Amino acid sequence: MGGRLLGWGRRILGLDAPGAGADVTTVLHGDEVEGRGLDATETSYLHRIRLLGATGTVLMAVGALGAGAQPVLQNPVQGVRGLGLAARMPSASLTLAMTGTALVILSWLLLGRFAIGRRDEDGAPRRLSRSQLDRTLLLWIVPLVVAPPMFSKDVYSYLAQSEIAARGLDPYAIGPAGALGVDHVLTRTVPNIWRDTPAPYGPAFLWIGEKITHLTGENIVAGIFVHRLLALVGVALIVWALPRLARRCGVASVSALWLGAANPLLLFHLVAGIHNEALMLGLMLAGVELALRGVYVAESTTRLQVAGWLAAGTALIALSSMVKVPSLLALGFVGMALARRWGGTLRAVLAAAAVLAVGAGVVIVLVSWGSGLGLGWTKTLGTATEVRSWMSIPTLLGMGTGLGGVLLGLGDHTTAVLSITRPIAAFVAAVVTVRMLLAVLTGRIHPVGALGVSLGAIVLLFPVVQPWYLLWAVIPLAAWATRPVFRIPTIAFSSVVGMILMPNGGEYQPFVIVQASIVTIVVVGLLIVATRSRLPWRLQERTPPRPAETTGA
Repeated sequence: MGGRLLGWGRRILGLDAPGAGADVTTVLHGDEVEGRGLDATETSYLHRIRLLGATGTVLMAVGALGAGAQPVLQNPVQGVRGLGLAARMPSASLTLAMTGTALVILSWLLLGRFAIGRRDEDGAPRRLSRSQLDRTLLLWIVPLVVAPPMFSKDVYSYLAQSEIAARGLDPYAIGPAGALGVDHVLTRTVPNIWRDTPAPYGPAFLWIGEKITHLTGENIVAGIFVHRLLALVGVALIVWALPRLARRCGVASVSALWLGAANPLLLFHLVAGIHNEALMLGLMLAGVELALRGVYVAESTTRLQVAGWLAAGTALIALSSMVKVPSLLALGFVGMALARRWGGTLRAVLAAAAVLAVGAGVVIVLVSWGSGLGLGWTKTLGTATEVRSWMSIPTLLGMGTGLGGVLLGLGDHTTAVLSITRPIAAFVAAVVTVRMLLAVLTGRIHPVGALGVSLGAIVLLFPVVQPWYLLWAVIPLAAWATRPVFRIPTIAFSSVVGMILMPNGGEYQPFVIVQASIVTIVVVGLLIVATRSRLPWRLQERTPPRPAETTGA
């Protein structure tokens, strides 16, 4: 019996001998080549797709003047002739925002045909170039940079918590209402659920926010703009690191950038929504890339260079965890890759863990105490669990069971069921993570892919899942997972979730949503009909012959 249990344990953790069945690597990953450039016809399509997406983001920016997550006080468009009209026409503003959202998603889907690639007669794929994708992404981002916040009001919590830190108070012990007062200009726009809640973010983010507060004071618009610039720094790091990680994994850089960096969830929630996931993911991915340069080294690389890459990567990953803690998980996969390079023994694992732990510990201590905030962030890690999210599998099961109990007259047992489903989900996520760590150590999977799979399990099994949390897994996996079994659900889920959330970060009256939805469907339908011969809505059955030269875009 004991031997059988031991065998099951080894199989669960992936320590048994590889079997004949497919493992996670063969199911999710396949090597890609960069491919050739687009032909003249496809380049013409690309120009129009780029314009369609830019039109969508412009409509979103205009609609956000009335339908966005506007501040309660210091609204810069309130009372302004022309601009202030949008706030008095909620149905029209919501329609503009929803139509723009739909156009961006459709443009992204059309762009995917040229990012994933189509094949010539000799089997070689054709993809758009990196510069074409970069220019497209930049064009789509610019209108959202100058738009009011959309899809979330979290930026107002950032401003209030940063003001608390700037006053010398402890944002990990007291919420905005208690520290600033319920009538303070920065407290008024913080959602009610978070007004009495301490900050759940790391000290690095609050320290940066404190400096932003010293710069902008109580000017909400200026604070929003600087926080958005900070988010753009994170997006820039994602765009820098993602294609490099993709090349390490044998994946085409443009397909990884399309699925990860040009994803509507990133555009809507990291750029327009100004979430600090942008900075967390950017620092984490950049850190992983630098650290892997110290793991997978060329023969000419000196020990000093290896140490430098590992130190820089470790520092960036640790710094990212001081924005949000989950990114610290990336250090474990770097450590396992390093231990494999050092021989893959238990001694190598302990040595790699010690080296990286010391480096990360130094950064965490310096940031915690250097910011003046100490280790109070360790006491607020569970703050987000106050929200019940239907996107979380254990929470959805608990809420569904509780609703079933109410309908059957057995009472509402949601809280009791959640006390069971959430620990079970946490255990399953821990098992998946340990299995992926061991798979990296044994060489069964690339550390980037293992990181993405683990973060995916953690996100889906986390007690609370917000739409932008999905990017924790989608972006790393975009650099490794290429099979349709990953890409198709990711594309579908990104499109659906990107469309269903309200641009004001809250709720509208049902009849307003219905009106805006009907008009959006009609407008988008008419647009598809009008452009049926000018945009690649349908795949051509035959690949057109490739001209001798391609046209740049």
